Amino acid sequence: MFDILWRGLAIGAGATILMDLWAIVLTKFFGQTAPNWAPVGRWFWHLRRGKIFHDSIADAEPYAHELALGWISHYAVGILYGVIFALIMGQGWLAAPTFLPAWIFGILTVGAGWFLLQPGLGIGWAASKHPTPNKVRCFNLLAHTVFALGLYGTALIIR
Repeated sequence: MFDILWRGLAIGAGATILMDLWAIVLTKFFGQTAPNWAPVGRWFWHLRRGKIFHDSIADAEPYAHELALGWISHYAVGILYGVIFALIMGQGWLAAPTFLPAWIFGILTVGAGWFLLQPGLGIGWAASKHPTPNKVRCFNLLAHTVFALGLYGTALIIR
């Protein structure tokens, strides 16, 4: 069990790092706005008070360390996904990783963003209140595909 857990931690961290490298590439070479983890940190901060959904997270009471909390939360969730995936797939997949299960899992994790985080931030279900919801959705799917590549690639490296 310990073997599955440490591998899950590693593949979750590796996948999150790859996702962040992807964001840097999009920012530097394709003019995309860099991810801002401060609103996510503010959202996580307000969860402790039981407030899940906001009309606009920008209107919620600020938290002094929300950017740091956002980054920590981003990595904590990515690592948690890695552990969950490793527990689901087990030693067999960890010994001989294949991309398809990682990709399916990566796409499924978009659901947490679309149906919990985005409405929590006030941008609606699957970014429906965002000025360009389809663009956001496409970039979410691409980012989580890169996350899946990170799960798979990290698993290959540590097998």
